[in-house]
Amino acid sequence: MYTQPQQSYRQKPLEEIASDLRLASELASAYGAPVRRVFLADGDAMGQPTARLRSILELIRESLPTVSRVSSYCLPRNVRSKSVEDLASLCALGLRTLYVGCESGDDEVLRCVQKGETRESSVEALRKLQAAGLRTSVMILHGLGGRALSAQHVRGSAQLILEAPPHYLSTLVVSFPLGLDRHASGFEAAGHGPFEPLSPSELLGEQRGLLEALEGLVPPMGSRGTIFRSDHASNYLPLKVA
Repeated sequence: MYTQPQQSYRQKPLEEIASDLRLASELASAYGAPVRRVFLADGDAMGQPTARLRSILELIRESLPTVSRVSSYCLPRNVRSKSVEDLASLCALGLRTLYVGCESGDDEVLRCVQKGETRESSVEALRKLQAAGLRTSVMILHGLGGRALSAQHVRGSAQLILEAPPHYLSTLVVSFPLGLDRHASGFEAAGHGPFEPLSPSELLGEQRGLLEALEGLVPPMGSRGTIFRSDHASNYLPLKVA
């Protein structure tokens, strides 16, 4: 949805953010409902400079002192220019959890969907985030590679998770809001033939294959283990495994 004209990326002025936070504080006080969590919307806030993110987190602390957790989406490539020290400074100011949309750990699938990432870039980002003390939540999309690349999509995704175990792992099912043709074009150009979406039973097979490949997963730093969830509305089978 971020490719639509009305969703062009822009940085919201700090004065406007401060005004929003003051309003949230006033409403919380009026209703006796203190704000505990804040999500940095709308898209990937981690694409902003570290200094600006620090300013935003400081504004949150000043306006909403009851907040215990700030979270955000995070593309792996938006961590590349940030050092562990940069990320740790954000963690110290209240940033706690980053939702990393890896989608797949297979480089061929990632190329076909023009993700702009590789398994290695995702592994590097996850390790850096964890070294900074941040919790990571990874999202994998079942069905992303279609029937032709299903097996390697599962293998690559499992390898990604094994190389950089996150604190949370979520699986969703791929959808085609802009039409199947747009998604399929990358696979056809790469010589994988017509893109064939997976059936519900095949999607469940991917989920089972991923979980089987992750047996014996070593917990991430500072964690008791990776929590798995498939409770998104797109999933055919809701699961929660710790």
